[in-house]
Amino acid sequence: MKKIIGSPLAWVILLTFLPLIPLFNTGLPATHDGQDHVARIANFYASLREGNLVPRWASNLNWGYGHPILMFLYPLPSYIASFFHFTGFSFVDSVKLVFGISFLASAFTMCIWLNGILGKRAAVIGTLLYVFAPYRFVDLYVRGAIGEHAAFVFPPLILFILFKLAKSGTKYKASNVKYGIGLAFTMACMNLSHNAISLIFIPIIALYVLYLYFFESNRSTSYILNTICYMLLGFGLSAFFWVPALFEGKYTLRDIVTAGEAVKRFVPWTQFFCSPWNYGGTVSLPKSLGFLQWLGIIIAFVTIKNIKDKKIQFLLVGFLVILFLSLFIMTSYSKPIWLTFTTLQKFQFPWRFLSLSVFCTAVIGAIVISRLRFSFVIAYCLLLIFSCLGMWHPKTYLNKDSSFYNGIYPGTTDTGESSPIWSVRFMEHTPANPLDVAKGDATIAPIFRNTTTRIYIIVAKTQSRLVENTLFFPGWTVTVDGIKTGLQFQDPNYRGLMVFWVDPGKHTVVVKFGETKLRRTADYISLASFTVVILFYFINLFFKVFSRKPRR
Repeated sequence: MKKIIGSPLAWVILLTFLPLIPLFNTGLPATHDGQDHVARIANFYASLREGNLVPRWASNLNWGYGHPILMFLYPLPSYIASFFHFTGFSFVDSVKLVFGISFLASAFTMCIWLNGILGKRAAVIGTLLYVFAPYRFVDLYVRGAIGEHAAFVFPPLILFILFKLAKSGTKYKASNVKYGIGLAFTMACMNLSHNAISLIFIPIIALYVLYLYFFESNRSTSYILNTICYMLLGFGLSAFFWVPALFEGKYTLRDIVTAGEAVKRFVPWTQFFCSPWNYGGTVSLPKSLGFLQWLGIIIAFVTIKNIKDKKIQFLLVGFLVILFLSLFIMTSYSKPIWLTFTTLQKFQFPWRFLSLSVFCTAVIGAIVISRLRFSFVIAYCLLLIFSCLGMWHPKTYLNKDSSFYNGIYPGTTDTGESSPIWSVRFMEHTPANPLDVAKGDATIAPIFRNTTTRIYIIVAKTQSRLVENTLFFPGWTVTVDGIKTGLQFQDPNYRGLMVFWVDPGKHTVVVKFGETKLRRTADYISLASFTVVILFYFINLFFKVFSRKPRR
């Protein structure tokens, strides 16, 4: 018991719990995206419950015309929230649980990494800097950015595992495989938490691998090769999501809607120093690093020469460089880079790089503040916590019946960038019928409908043209009496909807959404990667058991 009470991790987690108390209030915090996330997750869960292990189609969104947003929406928070809902929590409470657990978990992972490389005192300071940063509360109580919020858990965890891999040596050990498998799964989780944040942190992870190669692994080539192998397995495990999201984005309005938007949203340098707390939109929301974070940066510049440990000094310089690069890329001075490397524009908001800035300031502060007097450290930590006190709550709460999220949702839950390129950006009303007769004489009897399948009995007196009031996206097929039929989806009168013909007579029509060749290939890659990871585990277990020396 004394160990637990005296543990820095226990105190950090306890302090981290304080800003989450408002989540216990009734209702959903009113944030930019919170309500939309609940609706998305309700659609995700409905598809998952029907047996779709990888939900891709949101049937009730977009006024009931459906939407492919789940294909492009980081699925890990949705899987976790779906689990909570399955156990009995409402969708709103499930979403709040994801936010709360992610916040606590990010503190835990940062603490164990910093404790491993810098010690207990640095771990406490760095963890508090990581969670008590203004941008963390922007994500939590202003934006309601569930994916980005969850993604904060994984960068420090990945760096911790990489550190343990480097320290475990080059010879075969059970711990090597254990940490390698952990690295693969953690990389996959980061990719599944938030696409953009994953891309932002991958260069940092690569640089840290090089740092460990020179300073911790005795310059072992096998360490580099093993690390690359396990990281590639992580990308393989998450391929079912990122491969279709990357390559099928061309079928959406993404590049049209987001074109040029990022370069209109650069952050003035002054806002990194002073940005008053508010609940405004993407332009006016707070973007300050925090006064205490800047104090840590100033102390770092003053004391950097006094650090005798060259390894720690190198780490500090590296994170200072990365910090100012992350700030630079968010300002208008970096516009030529954004125009040259257009992939950056898919991030939509340059200030997403604040997630990297928050990480860097936490590490910098951990290194330099921990070397100061104990009394100063205590005062610094207390000031850090109380400086954010006014940010620990949402503007207000939304209290809506669960049917609002379970039923037809009047929106796409994004700015239309995930809408099919051949459709209108937003539908404006609920369809009167699931299937309509556009031309001819036919009666329609709906037989079955779920998120990905619709079955009808059609009795056509003449050749008839029918309109399925669902947006077309690759993967949708129409069969008439078991035979796949041609369909149109660019008719100007029914833009984006599925239009097809039936001959006179009685027919069974099945409209179904399934996997394309690309998605199926991505699924197989993930399945194969998972199989390899399991094989690694059992091979490792086999050698672990049979390498034990018999007792005398």
